[in-house]
Amino acid sequence: MSVIKLEKQGPIAILTLNRPDMMNALGQEGDGAAVVSACAEIEADPDIRCAILTGAGRAFSAGGDVKAMRDRQGAFAGSPYNVREGYRRNIHQIVKSLYNLEVPLIAAVNGAAIGLGCDVACMADVRISSDKAKFGVTFLKLGLIPGDGGAWLLPRIIGASRAAELLFTGDVIDAATAQDWGLISRAVPGETLMDEAMALATRMAAQPPQSLRVAKTLLRHGTTASYETIMEMSAAAQSMMHHTEDHIEGVNAILEKRTPTFEGK
Repeated sequence: MSVIKLEKQGPIAILTLNRPDMMNALGQEGDGAAVVSACAEIEADPDIRCAILTGAGRAFSAGGDVKAMRDRQGAFAGSPYNVREGYRRNIHQIVKSLYNLEVPLIAAVNGAAIGLGCDVACMADVRISSDKAKFGVTFLKLGLIPGDGGAWLLPRIIGASRAAELLFTGDVIDAATAQDWGLISRAVPGETLMDEAMALATRMAAQPPQSLRVAKTLLRHGTTASYETIMEMSAAAQSMMHHTEDHIEGVNAILEKRTPTFEGK
């Protein structure tokens, strides 16, 4: 069974981490390739405008496969060189493909998001969670460090001090704390989580798809590129957006006081 399941509901793709008997632990051989393939299918479909990432069962993801670590299997097998390549070929492919997904990605965190699982949730553009969800960056408790890029991303989301507190203590925080710290946008009752995620995705999917993908690209580069670089990227992208049919539709809809219909042209 693949670690990830892809479903499409109109313009929205739903990605489900699909190893519920293991709390959606990651790191088995082929996990990276499976996530890369699912993300590539989304990007190749011009009708998909937004994606949701969630977990099957009671967890979002418990993180790395601890049994595979113990048995030195999957991404954790072999010499230090082999393990390094296992991270680059497998685990890094999971987080990179999610982080670089062209369409907006919403993480609907249905349960525990621990270690690698928390970092996977952080690859999304927006995170909402069940009010029963838990979050932890618990690598040090295993004698490890974030091997998946979390040390780069987490401070950009919740700030350096709180990122350091989470990492250096290994504490697990509840959804209310995660919301207060800005790790998630909001916590909702678990039974309404997917409805809330779908409603949010639907509002995003109503936007002009070309502009939506370019806007995400600018936000991503905006975390690292210089102000002048973003200004140049914005001018170049905007010049193309002005020549789309969706731009004309948006202008006409405002002038005619109606809801626009964007077709990706």
